[in-house]
Amino acid sequence: MKSAQDPRHQQRRKFVKELFANSFTKQAMSATVRNIFNNKDSIDKQIMAAAPAWPLEKLNKIDLAILRLAVYEIGKEVAPSKVVIDEAVELAKEYGGESSPSFINGVLGTILKSQDAEEF
Repeated sequence: MKSAQDPRHQQRRKFVKELFANSFTKQAMSATVRNIFNNKDSIDKQIMAAAPAWPLEKLNKIDLAILRLAVYEIGKEVAPSKVVIDEAVELAKEYGGESSPSFINGVLGTILKSQDAEEF
């Protein structure tokens, strides 16, 4: 992340806030957040496989929102995977708990490794 004022970072913040809010009650969604919710089953399966000790209902809602956005972006190749992970960690530092950045980094790293293994 170059700066908190980077327009791409600002956009990701907006998406995380929308995902977080929609985890409690249905609200208006941008096209990207709608796509994430439409692919939620697939995205959640990847998260559950990478963090089997943490059932989705036990995850912090903001961490889950950040993970869903990052997994979606990695799958859609919105940006290089390492950039997506770095952005997710920065969002976790901003919005998550003390252990959120390392948890998110670990989960996304595991997902990335499993995707790399599938390519071969």
